[in-house]
Amino acid sequence: MEKLKRYIIFIIGLFISSFGVSMVTKADLGTSPISSVPYVLSLRFPFSLGEFTILLSLLLIVLQLAILRKNFKLEHVLQIPVSIAFGYFIDFSMMLLGFVEPNIYAMKLAYLLIGCVILGIGVYAEMLANVVMLPGESFVRAVVHTWKTDFGITKVVFDVSISVTAAILSFALLGKLSGVREGTVVAALFVGFIARFISRRLAFLPQKLFRQGQAAAGGKEAAQPGICILIGRQYGSGGREIGMRLAEKYGFRFYDKETIQTSAGTTGCGFVGLSESEEILPRGKVRDLLNQVYAFPENDSPKDNVFAAEAAAIEKIAAAGNAVIVGRCADYVLLDNAKCLSVFLFAPTKHRIERVMKTEGLSKEAAAKRLRQMDRQRAEHYRYYTNQIWGMAANYHICIDTSFGLARVEKIVDEALGYLGQDGIQASLS
Repeated sequence: MEKLKRYIIFIIGLFISSFGVSMVTKADLGTSPISSVPYVLSLRFPFSLGEFTILLSLLLIVLQLAILRKNFKLEHVLQIPVSIAFGYFIDFSMMLLGFVEPNIYAMKLAYLLIGCVILGIGVYAEMLANVVMLPGESFVRAVVHTWKTDFGITKVVFDVSISVTAAILSFALLGKLSGVREGTVVAALFVGFIARFISRRLAFLPQKLFRQGQAAAGGKEAAQPGICILIGRQYGSGGREIGMRLAEKYGFRFYDKETIQTSAGTTGCGFVGLSESEEILPRGKVRDLLNQVYAFPENDSPKDNVFAAEAAAIEKIAAAGNAVIVGRCADYVLLDNAKCLSVFLFAPTKHRIERVMKTEGLSKEAAAKRLRQMDRQRAEHYRYYTNQIWGMAANYHICIDTSFGLARVEKIVDEALGYLGQDGIQASLS
């Protein structure tokens, strides 16, 4: 039943995507990169946009076979019927939109943006179903897996190559530039961004739609979570030190970034550069625009793969019980775990600057700059994966000013654990 549900959602998403492609094309400001070559060819030869889309898709499937060889699996063959359906969906959508013939630039721009939104919705539905990929994205994945390249960069190179090819064909066959304009750039930049934006806003939907299958596959509902203290912290507030102190006091296991990465198997993931860049979301927003993920399952995005792996590791740690976990959005990952106490540690800026000056040997100006940078990065990272405000009191059980001293922090945590009303918690801490 779940498999049928996924395929129904996928087919719906495929049709919505075809409608979006058609709307973008009818806007007459260029079409999406993957459709640019078929569109140019359809202007010169007696075949439709959808039919040329099918032919291009079949070519990309053959190229995947050449690249993957023995790694070409049966699931890749499913791209053939999907490509045929997508091509004819495009032709049907183009027929439905036959009345769309904008003459003024403002209307063209409006249709273009509407088309991008529709295409983004369709892509999200395909991502949600997570059953098969379209040949364009599957081809990029084949390149990435074979030569270990970065997906975002490879996808950009692929889209640029397709668009340049379309431009060359346009001049050669039509004597002018058609199919590749500003609308191509807009679609390339924003469709994937829109799909991921929707995906993050509807993060709860997969669990609601496919709950039965997830429970059967992972057995998460049957797991008995243990007691955990989850610590979020401002930079320079002493959160890691306090976490270690609490773990030692209660006899709990201690987990921070390094130990969680080790547990998740994400340490040394060169394709992500996690330790240097995972929390830098101003740069991550640009990555969103460039890392084309339309019709590409979200959990195949390398950076998101790492987060998913670490979230799974955190859930496993919590199930084993009695642990202190510092950072890693653990309060969000374990939001529904009744046996977890979430704590946010903060301190006045002056206190934190002085602490960083002492622990890192920085000048006052350098320490203040470091504080601003790290807090901004952590806030953006937290917002990106949780859609919540980092450090907002409502997201935690307690927020503590660490400038009152470690003894005071420990006493507050003791009292909070006692008031959670969890069965056996006092016995475990005694």
